[in-house]
Amino acid sequence: HDSTVARNFGAQGIGLCRTEHMFFEDETRISAMREMILAEDQEGRRKALAKLLPIQREDFIGIFEAMHGLHVTVRLLDPPLHEFLPQTNKQQEVEAPKMGLTVEEVKAKVEQLKEVNPMLGFRGCRLGVLYPEITQMQTHAIIEAALILKKRGITVYPEIMVPLVGHVNEFKNQKEIILAKAEEIFKEYNDSVEFKIGTMIEIPRAALTADEIAAEADFFSFGTNDLTQMVFGYSRDDIAHFLPYYLANGILKFDPFKTLDRKGVVSLIAQAATLGRKTKPELSLGICGEHGGDPTSIRYCCDLGLNYVSCSPFRVPIARLTVAQAAISEYKQ
Repeated sequence: HDSTVARNFGAQGIGLCRTEHMFFEDETRISAMREMILAEDQEGRRKALAKLLPIQREDFIGIFEAMHGLHVTVRLLDPPLHEFLPQTNKQQEVEAPKMGLTVEEVKAKVEQLKEVNPMLGFRGCRLGVLYPEITQMQTHAIIEAALILKKRGITVYPEIMVPLVGHVNEFKNQKEIILAKAEEIFKEYNDSVEFKIGTMIEIPRAALTADEIAAEADFFSFGTNDLTQMVFGYSRDDIAHFLPYYLANGILKFDPFKTLDRKGVVSLIAQAATLGRKTKPELSLGICGEHGGDPTSIRYCCDLGLNYVSCSPFRVPIARLTVAQAAISEYKQ
């Protein structure tokens, strides 16, 4: 549905498909996801992931079909695992029997996964590094969906995005898993599809070592929400405590989570873009996050020579208009 809405508004592809949102849609999905998280070993996780595979595959078939002929960037699982688990006593009492566990066992696992700072904890590519079976399942679903649609005559351009990379070795680890699983599916179908593997640049270290990462990646997508959070040291969830005062008293001129900070965040993006394209001149660069629907931020992206901006479907018209105005302004010069 969202893909169709985006396309109707003039989107020329999907710059960020968040796979974790798919798991909250109904009871079957969230139960299988919880079973995977609560599993004691790899065998248990694989059993739960086998239930999620056909669900993910059907989701991707729908998305790719709606966006036929356009590029779709799918981000691998990103958020902290505890977000999927039942948090209240009542939820735990309901869910425990479904998973063949006692309420005490569920509570213990929830406590075990709690983190002091979950946004900087066990999420993003770290999940795939420790639990490669998650990356394998999602790759399987993406590639198989593309092959099924290819047989129907529908053109698909899948792009797999590895989130929260801070070191090139994290990306290499995930890339190896993705390529191996894709090759396995290609042999099974006796067919293949072209696809890209890239990463989200959302950790300052990744931006500063973009030349190393570009040697391995097909594209960068700057995750400006997390990048802003880490550059400023502001928690997106807690900024409301002090931002109104900062804005009212001129400490900040604007909310940096709505409009990109030119001197800090944009400078870091520019540096990463330069480093990345120095290593790989054809490297595709874009941003994803709500900054991609903000006119001022979009103009910065145009100035930097990025290939695309990504935003929510309903902000696509604003983004297209801003890019058109930037193009006309440059033409006049």
